[in-house]
Amino acid sequence: MTTLITGANRGVGAALLAKYRSTGLKAVGTSRGSDDLYNLDVTDAESHLALANTLQGMPIQNLICNAGVLQDKGWGLDGPYTASTFADTFAANVTGVFETIRTLLPNVRAANGKIAIISSQMGSNTLATGGNYAYRASKAAALNLGRNLATDLSPEGIAVGIYHPGWVRTDMGGDNADISMEESAIGLFDRIADLSMAKTGCFETWAGQDHPL
Repeated sequence: MTTLITGANRGVGAALLAKYRSTGLKAVGTSRGSDDLYNLDVTDAESHLALANTLQGMPIQNLICNAGVLQDKGWGLDGPYTASTFADTFAANVTGVFETIRTLLPNVRAANGKIAIISSQMGSNTLATGGNYAYRASKAAALNLGRNLATDLSPEGIAVGIYHPGWVRTDMGGDNADISMEESAIGLFDRIADLSMAKTGCFETWAGQDHPL
């Protein structure tokens, strides 16, 4: 059985890939154009089709949807937003997640596997602190998407979990963030291992706390 992680060329995705491999578990990753990973541009339909053909017949035990973008980091209401800011953000962070899951669902079914969506505390409707409007809206949509997928996939016994990876020291999180990529990956590894039908639809932090919706 295989774990597949999207956006595994850097940041939390790369740390997760290294964590799975360090335990001796088979794990593969995707990125846009890396020689060492499967090619996938989550915003491109042809790229999804090509990946489906490449991975046909491979059972996927854990499908981890990690790929995403942050275009409006630090922007307030007066930031240089355009329609493309929202369209491009949603294409990667929402539609990209949905199409990845649809593309690889036959592989997950073959393994009776489970699905993890890396969202963010910035998608919480309860913790609404303003700013970063496109990113926050996309992560809220990813949370909603995951919870509805959990409902639809429940009859098949496929659990879906949604996770906040922490405020992580990456290009996206910045140097002043709380935790390292490795700490986040260790926590997420444990959360995904613990994901079951009893927890399907959960929104949890990397450290295992229930996160406010």
